[in-house]
Amino acid sequence: MTSSNSREMKQKLSGFKTEVANSMNISLNQGYNGDISARDAGRIGGQMVKRMIEYAERNMNGGSNMMK
Repeated sequence: MTSSNSREMKQKLSGFKTEVANSMNISLNQGYNGDISARDAGRIGGQMVKRMIEYAERNMNGGSNMMK
């Protein structure tokens, strides 16, 4: 992965994190968020993973099923 791809991916994940946090009424600052509780950070991360799994399941094609 090139540096620009890595930077783009970080920006997308950061935006996704903010979107998830906002939907949970948890406010995040741009950049450092070490002041939020571990509980809130865990809730945000857990919800991100849940949404990514749902997205992947919706977009899986029949060509390669890794769960066989």
